[in-house]
Amino acid sequence: MGADEVLFILELLRRAEADVWIGGGWGIDALIGEQTRDHRDLDLMHRRDQEDAVLAALSAEGFVESLDWRPIRFVVTAPDGREIDLHPLLFTADGSATQASPEPERPFTYPSSCFVTGTIRGTPVPCLSAGQQVCFHQGYEPTERDRHDMAQLRRVFGIGTHF
Repeated sequence: MGADEVLFILELLRRAEADVWIGGGWGIDALIGEQTRDHRDLDLMHRRDQEDAVLAALSAEGFVESLDWRPIRFVVTAPDGREIDLHPLLFTADGSATQASPEPERPFTYPSSCFVTGTIRGTPVPCLSAGQQVCFHQGYEPTERDRHDMAQLRRVFGIGTHF
């Protein structure tokens, strides 16, 4: 998925009045302010209570659900193969959020400070902080893409990562 496609999707969801934040590889590239690698998909965190608006907007563009691991996450795919990995978040009054996990008693946590702004092609975009990105790149065997992404965070932000 290219930068223009990401910006199109973000604008589409903004017009639908759906709040989203970019995670994963595009989220890291947004934090850095430049595209550092090719991306096969787009990871978006969204407000669980806005899921109907998210799905309606993406459906109108031809995306159909291709994987359902709710309440943790689900994937929508366009006819041309573009994928968006959607992560529903439940927000609290203080601006923090949780996401269901495979262990119901241990949801993924998002402190309010992790919702930040990055840039894609000079356009400000909502994304997850470097610290939150590191947090989510734990507990599994990393791919070469994961290794590349963590190397970028170390290079630009000087933060420690576990691989």
